Amino acid sequence: LDEVLELNDDTIHARKTLTGREDFFRGHFPGNPVMPGVLIIEALAQAGAVLALGKEAFRGRTAYFGGMDKVRFKRKVLPGDVLDLHVVITAIRGKIGFGEGRAMVGSAVAATAHLTFAID
Repeated sequence: LDEVLELNDDTIHARKTLTGREDFFRGHFPGNPVMPGVLIIEALAQAGAVLALGKEAFRGRTAYFGGMDKVRFKRKVLPGDVLDLHVVITAIRGKIGFGEGRAMVGSAVAATAHLTFAID
């Protein structure tokens, strides 16, 4: 993540600007650079961790990525794109939390996922 634009009780809007100089673009794919989908999901997970650890009960703790479901990739993310990351925490049960993430490039949805995290 490059910046957090908005942080509320249960929502976050963060941003990652892709310069085209990121190492992963060299090999994915040579001559046709595309951000790997797993890194888009990682960016959503990082935004979710910032959101969860901002809660009073979890300050000073560590968030671990526990899983993902219903992942959908809808648009390629390319060098020069600005990736806006939106995560909503939908439930917390003890040390386990659940959220929904949406990665956007402009008004286009690049990816969506349901995320699970654990707090230790």
